[in-house]
Amino acid sequence: MNEKIETTEKKPRKPRVLKPKEIKEPVEKVVKPKIVKTKPEKTLEINATQVADYLKSHSDFFIEHVHLLEHLTIPHPSGVAVSLISKQLELFRSRSQEMENQLIELIEIARGNDAVVTRMHKLNLALLDATTLEEVVTNLNIVLSEYFLTDFVAIRLIQDLPNSDLNGLFVASDSNELKPFAEELRTGKPSCGKPTLTQARMLFGFQANEVKSCAIVPLLFTELEGLLAIGSRDESRFHASMGHLFLTQMSEVIATRLITLLQSAK
Repeated sequence: MNEKIETTEKKPRKPRVLKPKEIKEPVEKVVKPKIVKTKPEKTLEINATQVADYLKSHSDFFIEHVHLLEHLTIPHPSGVAVSLISKQLELFRSRSQEMENQLIELIEIARGNDAVVTRMHKLNLALLDATTLEEVVTNLNIVLSEYFLTDFVAIRLIQDLPNSDLNGLFVASDSNELKPFAEELRTGKPSCGKPTLTQARMLFGFQANEVKSCAIVPLLFTELEGLLAIGSRDESRFHASMGHLFLTQMSEVIATRLITLLQSAK
């Protein structure tokens, strides 16, 4: 018996095709900046109630800060009427302001006095440096111009026998040129203001018209008589209301040096 053997043909397997894996590129993450929200600063507001509470709990506040009372205005409950304490406080404020003004004025006077002392020192040095009458006149013109802000200086010495070598410095006692100065020579007091044309011509010569104000100081001493004149182009430089103490002291210093030189010349 013949048996048929069926053979089944095996189908060949298809080879597997390996697909390459997709390589994903890394994606950069964008980091968003964090927004920090800041809370607005709270402004400290103080109301009248808080101030009142603070003053109540600190009853010695105005003892430690008494200067604040000068700037406070406290109305009286009675209206127009003012308490005695309020009136006293008002008077104290007024007096305090007056004293402050006086202090400022005194400080300005002190500064002015310091300047005067410096000027007098320069004047003394200039006179001590002069060994002749001519040098006295020259040094006076220099120092008075530089430190006393004057423009003209004149000296007239009254002597019966004028020295011909010093033209214009001496004048005879009976000269008519002295008549315009009779008042100064009689009283012995300086005069300040605008000089007469006659006075200006006698003292300053051809510069007479330039002198707008002038101080005329008499030199009346046992060994010396004469006139010292200081002129300015400024009308307000010398005026009738100005004091004479400084001018008198200046004339004494100048006259003392002139007397010394006159005596040494004999």
